[in-house]
Amino acid sequence: MKHTQVAALLFMQSMIVLAGSMAATETPHLNRTLPYLTQPSKTTGNLHTAPKLFANVSGSVDDEGTCQCSVYLPDTTFPVQKAEQLEIIAATLSEKFETELSQVREYSKMLDLYQQQILNLTIRVEHMEKSSVSYTELDFQLLKVEISDLKRLVTQLKSSLVGSNVIVEQIYLEITNLTILVNELESLDKTNILAIRRQIVSLQNQLKECEEGMNKTTVPPYFPPGSCIHRGLLNVSQPYIVKLNWRGFSYKYGSWGRDYSPSNPEKEVYWVAPLNTDGRYLEYYRIYSSFDNLLLFKPMYESRIRYGEGSGAALYNNYLYYHAYSSRHMVKHDLKTNTMVLRKELPNAVTSNRFSYAGVSWQDIDFAVDESGLWVIYSTENSMGNIVISKLNETTLDVLNTWQTRQYKPSVSNAFMLCGVLYATRPMNTRKEEIFYMYDTNTGQEGSISVIMDKKLDTIQSIDYNPTDQRLYVYNDGYLLRYDVTFQP
Repeated sequence: MKHTQVAALLFMQSMIVLAGSMAATETPHLNRTLPYLTQPSKTTGNLHTAPKLFANVSGSVDDEGTCQCSVYLPDTTFPVQKAEQLEIIAATLSEKFETELSQVREYSKMLDLYQQQILNLTIRVEHMEKSSVSYTELDFQLLKVEISDLKRLVTQLKSSLVGSNVIVEQIYLEITNLTILVNELESLDKTNILAIRRQIVSLQNQLKECEEGMNKTTVPPYFPPGSCIHRGLLNVSQPYIVKLNWRGFSYKYGSWGRDYSPSNPEKEVYWVAPLNTDGRYLEYYRIYSSFDNLLLFKPMYESRIRYGEGSGAALYNNYLYYHAYSSRHMVKHDLKTNTMVLRKELPNAVTSNRFSYAGVSWQDIDFAVDESGLWVIYSTENSMGNIVISKLNETTLDVLNTWQTRQYKPSVSNAFMLCGVLYATRPMNTRKEEIFYMYDTNTGQEGSISVIMDKKLDTIQSIDYNPTDQRLYVYNDGYLLRYDVTFQP
């Protein structure tokens, strides 16, 4: 019995030693790092106490004389699964560490690049700050774009880093200061070039919007030049500002337009006749062979006539018609020879600035041209200052027919003829004029309309209509304006 017990104990001890050696051989590093895996002692509870390898036990003999006893092996099973989990976690942490370390190295390179770019920008801004040269808007915009890119990249860098980074914060602060400095430099542009350019861009955008709005509207019907198959004036376009008259801003009074020749309507001849600075004396005029030459100040010739008065001149079939100075005479002037070919009195016409237009002095006699020929607009004592319209024979200046209206001439700012219909204007304010009155010589009917005309300055000195291009030519405080006309179908 005793020998059997001893043999069993020796066998158990050898098995325990063998298991312990195998565990030490396979996982030597876990013996150092995982001491807590050792089973605690039942008596002491000490984690570092080695388990008890054997103990004396009582046995028994069965009926056949065989010795029986119970053997209790200690719990020395090694936690292999936990060790594998720890190895996997360690490998994962190692990969993440290498990834973060690689990103840090990349961020370090990017920081060096950003610092160099900020240094370059700082040098450029300091140069702009010290220099007296006026920089264009493009210079400022390029700086702003570069600074904005830097700011965006640094913001991304800040969001990707965990915690605070002194270098990144310093770069962000420098970029903010650069932005403020560039804005200050831009606002201190001494020549106001940027402000002017921005205003021009704004005006161009407004013009584009107007053009787009016009394109959206219904295209008006077409009527052949020189025809009167429409039902009268419907609207006028925005003014096209051609230029200032050739004598300068001080010459606020005058007239201009395009010659209408029924036999050769497509021929281009333009005339500009500014009065002297007294607003009365018509002395010089210029003739241009094309609109381009007018824009380029290339006159075909300049002439002096010496005895004209007022802004009521008109050009018809290569002859200039105007009011003779300090008289009631009408003058027909040949452009080719620059000579007066005819002078005739206008019966009963009141002159001496008594019934001139409102705001426009010395325009007692106003010549007009339309599809049917030459007209004259004036007042008489019998009409008590109301507008009188006479159709003239352009060859002899004889009055062919006369119509008397009920519209007081000094209450209108100007007038023109179109297809035998008189249209009169009045000011609404310093930038708008209204075509408000009409008189049809074909029917003898008069009435009111409302067509708004924009203008550049306060006063309109003359309006002349040309049947060839169906445009109004307006002399506005020295500026030459042009309007397109649309008709009622």
